[in-house]
Amino acid sequence: MKRALIVIDVQNEYFDGGSLPISYPPHSFENIITAISEAQKADVMVVFVQHTSLKKEAGAFIRGSYMWELHDEIKALKPDLYIEKNHASSFVGTDLNYRLRALGIDTVAIVGYMTQNCCDATARDASQLGFNVEFLSDANGTLAFSNNAGEVSAEELHRAFLVAQAFGFSRVLNLNEWIPLLKKD
Repeated sequence: MKRALIVIDVQNEYFDGGSLPISYPPHSFENIITAISEAQKADVMVVFVQHTSLKKEAGAFIRGSYMWELHDEIKALKPDLYIEKNHASSFVGTDLNYRLRALGIDTVAIVGYMTQNCCDATARDASQLGFNVEFLSDANGTLAFSNNAGEVSAEELHRAFLVAQAFGFSRVLNLNEWIPLLKKD
């Protein structure tokens, strides 16, 4: 088994007064940092993914803006691979699949933001592309939503997507369950 850690959209938009403040689970950011550190110690490939909106009117993730930038603690770390994406999935419109396959990667671990959007889409596509997928429950995060379809708390939304991931796409693990697997590679 050859594994890569995919770190999705840990950008300032989710911090620092952005319009999408991550609130659940607690300590998801610290757990993302720990996952990166543990992966690097185990010589697991680390991929940073950054979302860029193609629509200026979107108001978020506009290339070059402060809110688009990766969080300072993430920027201070050095990934093995950097991918910029314009869609929810890190695989759509990028060469991520090709690059992982060229390196013999067969397993991807997903961490980042948001659980129900870019992390979920990336995990589903990875599964459909034949990767083994590990979805780290406490190193993905989201926030409460309210729209014309209803409202949902951050905790309910996060849990629902973890259940959906475990049903057919990913092995859902917490960080403490995942770290020992790195030593087996």
